[in-house]
Amino acid sequence: MFVIKHKKIFVAISIILVILSIISISVFGIKMGIDFKGGALTEVTYVGERPLQVDLNSELALLGLGSVVLQPTGESGYIVKTRDLTDDEHQALLSVMSAGDEYELVETSFNSIGPSTGRELSRKAITAIILSSFAVVCFIAFAFRKVSNPVSSWKYGLIAIAALLHDVIIAAGVFSLLSKFTGVEADSLFVVAALTIVGLSIADTIVVFDRIRENLRNEDNIKHHSKFEEIVGKSLDQSYARSILTSLTTILVLLSLFFFGPPATKYFAFMLTTGMIFGVYSSIFFASPVLVMWEEHKRKA
Repeated sequence: MFVIKHKKIFVAISIILVILSIISISVFGIKMGIDFKGGALTEVTYVGERPLQVDLNSELALLGLGSVVLQPTGESGYIVKTRDLTDDEHQALLSVMSAGDEYELVETSFNSIGPSTGRELSRKAITAIILSSFAVVCFIAFAFRKVSNPVSSWKYGLIAIAALLHDVIIAAGVFSLLSKFTGVEADSLFVVAALTIVGLSIADTIVVFDRIRENLRNEDNIKHHSKFEEIVGKSLDQSYARSILTSLTTILVLLSLFFFGPPATKYFAFMLTTGMIFGVYSSIFFASPVLVMWEEHKRKA
């Protein structure tokens, strides 16, 4: 009952974090990467051995081209995404990729890329979030239809959506701070991370809500009606270990990817880690307390 007893404090913490995140996004913004702004795409294939990606990343950083995305392709090639390049910058890039002619390469293609891919991905992401949110409300309203007292079943769905937005906004707010002070830019993986957080957040919240549903049904079966907040508190007690330990194992893997993984996925792992940490918080310390507060408000009205 600790969480329910101090529910206003935990909900207030969530509201403050969301407000600070919105302020951070509004003031600092999020620097958009090549996938959103457009630039140049260079593809090279090596005749013999391919140089290590970590060595190339170090050398590319010295060119002063801003954000550079280096991706392996096939068994002997790389794709390099940069801003638009002048002829001199293009030649300097090829020189770095060949390590000063130490590695023989063939430039397979050199094209300008537009921001249309990023815009299309963003549109699809927003559409996916809206449709999935609507589907979640409908699904939870149906699944919880037999335990609609004292809280209507559709309210579980709305609170799950609120928890989802809570997690995504805070993760984006933290990323905006990182973008401001380290210069990291959002690419297509940023959108993928946001969509992944949506799925993980919903799953974690529904696990807790499903435990509440089961306990409400058990109360009805034995004809013994405890206070709603007591049932929610009991459900949280039964869900702590599963929610925290399940998420912790995933977070440990993501932290390993962040510290030891390739640069291309470094900040993807960072955003997912942030989203999962606050996802655990929202499912236990935000969604369930809001559910109890909504029931209390209905009872007083």
